[in-house]
Amino acid sequence: MDTTQEINRLLDDVLSLGGRAASFTRATPLLGSVAELDSMAVVALITAIEEQFGIVIEDDDLDGHTFATVGSLSDFVTAKLAG
Repeated sequence: MDTTQEINRLLDDVLSLGGRAASFTRATPLLGSVAELDSMAVVALITAIEEQFGIVIEDDDLDGHTFATVGSLSDFVTAKLAG
C-alpha cells in the first residue's frame, strides 16, 4: 500500500468517514473541506500517523499547508519517512 492510500485509510478510520475517504485523491482538500477534520481530529490523526508510520511529528514540523490536501499530507509523511 502506498502512502496516499494509507493516509486515506487513516482519514477514514480516525474521522469515521464510513468509506468516504476511499474516493479521495491527492487533490482532495482537507482542512476547511472535510467537516469531520476539526482541531481535535487533527491531533488524533497526527497520533495515528505517528503510530502507523513509526515517525515522530514535532509541532514545528506542521503548518497550514500540511493538511491542505491529501497530497500535501502524504508528501509530508513521505518526507518524514525519508529522513
